[in-house]
Amino acid sequence: MNLLALYCTHQTTPLAIRERLAFASREQLAKAYAELRRRCPESEAVILSTCNRVELYLAQPGDDTEYTRQQLAQFLSEFHAVPLDEFVGELRADSGSEAVRHLFEVISSLDSMVLGEPQIVNQVKEAYRAAEEHGACGPLVHSLFQGAIHVSGRVRTETKLSEGRVSIASVAVGDFAKSIFDHFEDKLVLIIGAGEMAEETLRYLKDEGVREIVVINRNPERAERLAREWNGRAEPWTDLDHWLGQADVIVSTTGADRPIIDAARFRKARAAAVGRTAFILDLGAPRDFEPAVGNLDDVFLYDIDSLRRTCDEHRHARSREIETARKIIAEEQSEFMAEFHRRASGDVVSRLMQDWHGVSKSELDRLFAKQPHLTAQDREAIERTVERIVNKLLHPPLETLKHESRDGAPHGLIDALKRLFRLDG
Repeated sequence: MNLLALYCTHQTTPLAIRERLAFASREQLAKAYAELRRRCPESEAVILSTCNRVELYLAQPGDDTEYTRQQLAQFLSEFHAVPLDEFVGELRADSGSEAVRHLFEVISSLDSMVLGEPQIVNQVKEAYRAAEEHGACGPLVHSLFQGAIHVSGRVRTETKLSEGRVSIASVAVGDFAKSIFDHFEDKLVLIIGAGEMAEETLRYLKDEGVREIVVINRNPERAERLAREWNGRAEPWTDLDHWLGQADVIVSTTGADRPIIDAARFRKARAAAVGRTAFILDLGAPRDFEPAVGNLDDVFLYDIDSLRRTCDEHRHARSREIETARKIIAEEQSEFMAEFHRRASGDVVSRLMQDWHGVSKSELDRLFAKQPHLTAQDREAIERTVERIVNKLLHPPLETLKHESRDGAPHGLIDALKRLFRLDG
């Protein structure tokens, strides 16, 4: 099997491209898995789509990684109706061991804007669960993602990456919001959307003393639930513009497939709030507020990409912990690949042993037919002797195969064994 990771992340790809390639809903994700199954029926796949990244992991028969990369790029282009030449230069692809390393770094948050953020573990687990739900997983994908979850646990317990401000929400509130407002006790917070990121942001805002919270969501039941949990109040979606004009802090995490607020709409909503500062944390992916909103007077708009500089500072301060985490990842990566290559050569081993022991059994049956006077004890002794001879003859090539598998896929040796012993026949 060939393992490939194709990805565009916050570190290499403009937000506009990620927005257009994102899988923003469960329905869209279900269609994507169905289309992948149609295009690559023998493959295993996982789609990881978050506010920071769009990544595809594919395990497919054969060794032509460049062809597989082209397949996946074409899939993204045609599925999202985005011309290939508009984003193909932004795609990155890793295969084999490097694909494993990439996933292990992603789930350990080494590839995140906020080093040590805990959300990525749940996001990878949810992507893996969704792939299982849509029948896209197989033995290799199961092994890869279970291994990744194990790695994240080691990094979390054996390093200090998760200490301090480690989530996007904590950095946004602790570094950005507090640079604009001295205190929050008298600030009205408007939450647009009711997802996990909104809840986490509320947690930090509450810690800063926020008292007045308004939650607006297209689904009123979800808005009510979130508002009740945080001692806020839910308001109808139709009143969004009114509360945009009242709020001091706006946190938006709707998951809409396009911006819901443009500059003209926001200026109109804030007409009665001239001179009052508005802090907007747009955590939607795609974004919920058009960038032009940030150009309005007294408006401070921060989206996912706006957090990068602060997150890089956090990364620099934890460089020693990163080194420890990378050692853990390298160790687990090596163990995973060794097991992967052992499995890859296992079919050749089993077929070779089956063929040789099959030949020995056939010859023994012929011998015993010609020597009917042999006792059961004699036959058993002869069988054991022949079995030992076969095992000793097979031992050198199989030990060599095992040794070579430690450092990588021994394709040349496997091909030679297949030709020498005609295992393709």
